[in-house]
Amino acid sequence: MEEYIIILLRTLLLYAIIVLVFRMMGKREIGELSILDLVVYIMIAEIAVAAIEDIKTELIPTILPIFILLLIQIGLAALSLKSKSVRDLIDGKPTIIINKGKIDEKAMKSQRYNMDDLLLQLREKDVRNVADVEFAILETSGKLSVFEKEPSKSGFTIPLIIDGVIQKTSLEEVEKTEAWLRQELRKQGHTKLESISFCSFQDGKFYIDYIDKK
Repeated sequence: MEEYIIILLRTLLLYAIIVLVFRMMGKREIGELSILDLVVYIMIAEIAVAAIEDIKTELIPTILPIFILLLIQIGLAALSLKSKSVRDLIDGKPTIIINKGKIDEKAMKSQRYNMDDLLLQLREKDVRNVADVEFAILETSGKLSVFEKEPSKSGFTIPLIIDGVIQKTSLEEVEKTEAWLRQELRKQGHTKLESISFCSFQDGKFYIDYIDKK
């Protein structure tokens, strides 16, 4: 019975300490998790769990690392406010995914960001057609900022070719065949389908983006 009481008291104490620590870190850390924030949160959680489970260890030496992490986090936050280079090192830099209507495959690969991720986030922004996008910027938080041209009122983009591979399921959705796709692209001078990064067909028009040449 005594053991359960100790666990209860430790849990309540660590809960209060962690709430205090997170509040001292500031609202930015609570609202926007950077990679550094995520690492600190995971470490604090592991320390708290260890302190609760191992009741034989002294509490103060176990809690001390939490406050050390707090000081590190506050110190780095103060440095990032004064120095852009430190801020870029900690939070990273935004990445332009679509630049003047052109998809940047190299930028996508550098961020481990694929075409499905792009289409998903465009749909979340109510962007129906990739061809409507002038700029798309992947922010350090992982969110996609989108700047459109004149948005169309057509349906959502259905990819027919991704990374040089024909999407047969998508062709079935638009009730077209692979032979039709190849023929229509040949008419427009697109003979090497394996060189196409992304292709969609909406409102009687193709949107085609070629794989960047290295």
